[in-house]
Amino acid sequence: MNSRERILAAINHQPVDRVPIDFGGTRQSGISVWAYAALRQRLGLPATTLPRVFDVYQMLADIEQDVAERFGSDCVALNRPAVSFGMRNEGWKPFAFRDGLRAEVPGAFDPEASAGGGLMLKRNGVAIAQMPEHGFYFDRFEKYPGALHPDLDHWRAPRMDAQTMEHFHREADALFRNTDKAVVAAFGPPYELFNGIGQGGFEDWMVTFASEPEYVDALYAELTDAWLENLRGFHAAVGDRVQVIQICDDFGTQHAPFLSVKMFRERLLPAYRRGLDWIHANTSWKVLLHSDGAIVPLLPSIIEMGVDILNPVQTSATGMEPARLKREFGSRLVFWGGSCDAQGTFARGTPAEVAAEAEQNLRTFMPGSGFVFAPIHNVQANVPPDNVIALFDAALRFSA
Repeated sequence: MNSRERILAAINHQPVDRVPIDFGGTRQSGISVWAYAALRQRLGLPATTLPRVFDVYQMLADIEQDVAERFGSDCVALNRPAVSFGMRNEGWKPFAFRDGLRAEVPGAFDPEASAGGGLMLKRNGVAIAQMPEHGFYFDRFEKYPGALHPDLDHWRAPRMDAQTMEHFHREADALFRNTDKAVVAAFGPPYELFNGIGQGGFEDWMVTFASEPEYVDALYAELTDAWLENLRGFHAAVGDRVQVIQICDDFGTQHAPFLSVKMFRERLLPAYRRGLDWIHANTSWKVLLHSDGAIVPLLPSIIEMGVDILNPVQTSATGMEPARLKREFGSRLVFWGGSCDAQGTFARGTPAEVAAEAEQNLRTFMPGSGFVFAPIHNVQANVPPDNVIALFDAALRFSA
């Protein structure tokens, strides 16, 4: 199988020739630029250019072809032209970070030194994000609609412009024609409908969500109207060159869902199903939901709303044991991630411990296919390069 065939087989619960692997196919399966620089050095790969940061919010490195091939990655990402903070990924320039790391960043990336020794991003003189002195990514300050409580008689959710659609058309065509990888598109609603919509004031949004059902339904109607318009234009631009479309929303804490099953079904499920029903009726795409946390109580409803694939499969969260997930939901969901505890073994264990945990999870998730191996969220800055190597080598040598 080539990579695209392998991913397509896995997400259709069909046999595969080897474990399908995602390293960098989404903005939640990539790697911090700090970890990436250390990884390239550990692999002995030539540093002919500076590592490139394509997502300055999470400080994610653009994974180069030699690294992707070394770890058997079967996916490529189709991203927006402006991945974070409205900065278009163009006009690349070198930038020196406080610890000596040098990387390429978008031309519009121009942070100020903050009082505490970190970096501050501003827009029109207003602070929108900050990286603390000893941090490795930015904390966002911007407020999104749930926190702003917009007047729905006048406010409209963003629609994609023609320039953005042309970008998607051009990039999807290039990725489809010039690689044999599965193309994963990061294209959800204008905002995450639950967690992300409350950015900049999540507590206030939770109160609104719980106490103003009519307002929430009206807000969701506007958001999903925009989503459907954008989906129609996006499909016209990319067609079947995309195999997986990703939506992101965080429904769980480490120990339980953020909201009850009842509230999920009353508010969120109908809104999301409008868009996902359109996708399944009009495209060949499979829908990948990225949601962290302990979300087992919500999974039947998540499946009902039209999700085909779950990522990152946070196995350390309460109730998210691989054997249980596979047993109860394996015939209805594809699991994408679920490799090794990102907060424990992967960051703090030995390479042997990383490999052992990854192999155990492979033995659980792989039978009957329906599994794509990936980090449980992005490889963080503190993950040793030998642990990254151990993780992916465990998948490459795995035999069911």
